[in-house]
Amino acid sequence: MTEKKGFVAEFKEFISRGSVIDLATGVIIGGAFTAIVNSLVNDIIMPTIGLLFGGIDFTSLRYIITPATEETAEAAIYYGNFIQAIVNFLLIALTIFCCIKAINSLHRKKEEEAAPAAPPEPSEDILLLREIRDSLKKQK
Repeated sequence: MTEKKGFVAEFKEFISRGSVIDLATGVIIGGAFTAIVNSLVNDIIMPTIGLLFGGIDFTSLRYIITPATEETAEAAIYYGNFIQAIVNFLLIALTIFCCIKAINSLHRKKEEEAAPAAPPEPSEDILLLREIRDSLKKQK
């Protein structure tokens, strides 16, 4: 019985850690972000690229191994889907890179603003007085 309470308490501690909650939040936001980027790629970019290449829809590109008959379905290699997946990956990676680059830039600006300014250089009079003080200390 005590082993079960220990397990439950351990599980609660694990779940309540900030890193687990941050990870879960990241996964959820990542899923939503992926849907947005997929829509951008599939609904906007790929039709434009297809138009540039003469109206080709990449997802319909395939190599037919065995044509369909009345008894069997068509056997084909859908290399257009593979091209689509590569383009999706590259665009998602590019979008994430740009977002992270912008966020890091904002963080650097905030750090620069928050960093205390370096004290101004002492004037020539102050430097001269310091030299006099140091030489007097040496003479004693």
